[in-house]
Amino acid sequence: MKYVSPSTNFAAETQAETLPSRPVAPSFKLHQQVYFLGERGTIKDYRSDSGTWAYAVEMELGPEPEMGRMGFETTILLHETEIQDGLN
Repeated sequence: MKYVSPSTNFAAETQAETLPSRPVAPSFKLHQQVYFLGERGTIKDYRSDSGTWAYAVEMELGPEPEMGRMGFETTILLHETEIQDGLN
């Protein structure tokens, strides 16, 4: 780490040193089947979030309950590190 004088904007300089110069491409694509925490789902959307990617994943529906369905499928927000490729 180099010495930074008190008059220098330390936060801006530290950020410039730690952030990649260009964003990394997302690991998963729209409509791709993925696994997470023992569940299966489909990528519905994704966006860059703090140097990584966050994905909106629609969970796969289980068997329909006796009383029927009361709403839509559940969609959760997961970071790239929490998801595995559905082909594995």
